Amino acid sequence: MIEEVFRAEYGRAVSVLTRVLGDIDLAEEAVQDAFATAVLRWPVDGVPPAPAGWIITTARNRAIDRLRREAKGSEKYAEAARLQHDPETQEAGDVADDRLRLIFTCCHPSLAPQAQVALTLKLLGGLTTAEIARAFLVPEPTMAQRIVRAKGKIRAARIPYRVPRDADLPERLAAVLAVVYLIFNEGWLDKAELADEAIRLGRVLAQLMPDEPEVWGLLALMLLVASRREARLRAGEIVLLEDQDRALWNADLVAEGQDVVRRCLRWNRPGPYQIQAAINAVHSDPPTDWHQVVALYDQLMAITPSPVVALHRAVAVAETHGPAAALLEVEVLDLDRYHLFHAVRADLLQRLGQDPTAALQAALDRAEHPAERDLLRRRLLLAAADQQDRADDDH
Repeated sequence: MIEEVFRAEYGRAVSVLTRVLGDIDLAEEAVQDAFATAVLRWPVDGVPPAPAGWIITTARNRAIDRLRREAKGSEKYAEAARLQHDPETQEAGDVADDRLRLIFTCCHPSLAPQAQVALTLKLLGGLTTAEIARAFLVPEPTMAQRIVRAKGKIRAARIPYRVPRDADLPERLAAVLAVVYLIFNEGWLDKAELADEAIRLGRVLAQLMPDEPEVWGLLALMLLVASRREARLRAGEIVLLEDQDRALWNADLVAEGQDVVRRCLRWNRPGPYQIQAAINAVHSDPPTDWHQVVALYDQLMAITPSPVVALHRAVAVAETHGPAAALLEVEVLDLDRYHLFHAVRADLLQRLGQDPTAALQAALDRAEHPAERDLLRRRLLLAAADQQDRADDDH
């Protein structure tokens, strides 16, 4: 229960305490202290009727206690007194939600884009540094340094925790959308509360910025991907898209996502999230028109070229021009750290009648998620057995 509350409410608690305290580190420490207290007290006293409110109140009291302990003069005592006696009030502004307020302030232009995303993932999603590092495909120590530097920059530059003005919202949007999408990606497979939180934030963003097509594109993308959640796993094992039972897809989310994609098309201002949403809309309308998927990936490569986009395009190319053509495109990509690169390469090799075991082992060595590792182990066992059968036939 405590872990569920942590995943669902950590971000809200930190964002509320950050607004009240004006200090990220103090807010984080107070919330962590509150959860540590919950671990001790809830099994004995029972879970409170409003767990989130209990955490926020307890964290606020911990912050007051710390300010009193560290007080060296009247200023610290005055701050502690203010926190104790003043009610927590909501600020009026363009972003009424505390979590969105913290996202936008963490995405301040003075921070590097990757630091903006990483810091907000940690504060809003309650993700560990290791989880964020996996999302970024970088080593954990690198990500830890990035987060520490981001916090230091906020302190040194005295970046305020306040709602951005209307004029500042568009320039912060790209980083905010990246944050929401990464939270969704971290959660959609087996951490439903994170994926649902990302969709909730996407809906609020769409209400906040109704004329921004990329906001709607991201919302459509998340809805269409989330529609397949129930079919994505079977007995804890990953089921690939082509093998999924479409009867398990959430028809309401599919319909809503497709409606939003059509809305984006009417704007005729394509962006990366809108194109990815359109690709998923094509997949949601069987049978998949792979030529249309390749054309959409061509458009995506023209706007935001990257090795990962090229890898996904190659998967579609395999369906339109065959695995040999796709393998030629995959082999030139610099994605050795990315497990899906090796998994795609293994699939193409197998379809060409070549030995995929080395590529599958490389994918397994780099995969992090247990369900992905289980899938790769099964594929590796099947591939090894197939290679043994071929060797026996040759003899």
